[in-house]
Amino acid sequence: MILADKIINERKKNGWSQEELAEMLDVSRQSVSKWEGAQSVPDLQKIIKMAEIFSVSTDYLLKDEIEPEERAVSAEPDRSSSLRKLTMEEASEYIGLRKQHLPKIGLGVFLCITCPVLLIFLAGLADSKIIGLSETAAVAIGLVFLFAHIGIAVFLFITNASKLSKFDFLEQEAFDSEYGVDGMAREKLAENEARNTRALTIGVMLCVLGAVPLVITAVMHSPTAVIVSMVCLLLIIIGVAVYLFVSVCAVIASYKVLLQTGDYSPEAKKKNRKLDGLTRGYWLAVVVIFLAVSFFTNRWDRTWIIWAVSGVLFALIRVIAESLIGSDD
Repeated sequence: MILADKIINERKKNGWSQEELAEMLDVSRQSVSKWEGAQSVPDLQKIIKMAEIFSVSTDYLLKDEIEPEERAVSAEPDRSSSLRKLTMEEASEYIGLRKQHLPKIGLGVFLCITCPVLLIFLAGLADSKIIGLSETAAVAIGLVFLFAHIGIAVFLFITNASKLSKFDFLEQEAFDSEYGVDGMAREKLAENEARNTRALTIGVMLCVLGAVPLVITAVMHSPTAVIVSMVCLLLIIIGVAVYLFVSVCAVIASYKVLLQTGDYSPEAKKKNRKLDGLTRGYWLAVVVIFLAVSFFTNRWDRTWIIWAVSGVLFALIRVIAESLIGSDD
């Protein structure tokens, strides 16, 4: 079977039109039509991309002597019969649940990040004698606000995570997919790629530019109340950015989970399982340190920096841990 027939065969097998395949390959429909009519041949980069989209080898596409039946037989040994099979219905349910519950988890993360905002703001105003409120009263009001936010966030985490727990195995174990699942996931991922890039870009820009007002006010030696206000603004901006990452980027990443690519490949899942204990222990220790230092010093307007430093250190520790795990393997 020649390349043109194989493109037609694989496209129809996945239920795609020429327009849909052209969009995934970033070419015109006329180009796909010419390839299928054997009027022209795609370049090497397009062949490689087609192999990824169709979940076939480039040898299968390029070598006329390799027939579809031979490709199916040769590929069968690579799939373990012991792997759990993901059906199209389960895949659709998984995507639907992620779209429904991840934005709520994102809201919970936003509340966790912004929970000390009122405490920092009131403490700063009380310290500057701008409001007729003692520091003790300001801290008390701020703590009520903080724990209320944390309580709501924990409720959101527990209720929504429990709804998603049915599909935890998709992110933790290798699995096999029923016919059509990979094609659906690739199509949806291609459709949402622009949205994912836009949300990621906005989120990163917010994180980077959010610190600018704080830096400017600090350099200009602005009053404490102004600097404290900029700290609160920074936390809110970071909270919005993280909400975007969870509610948009993480939802779209669901298609990568189904495709088992990138951070969700079987190798990456195995590595993440080994690092789960380290991650949980690290952030539990950070929470304990933050609360202990904050209560001991009563400087909630400054101890927020513990989270920023901890985030940077965690990235470094994880890279080192991953390299050690890789060398052990």
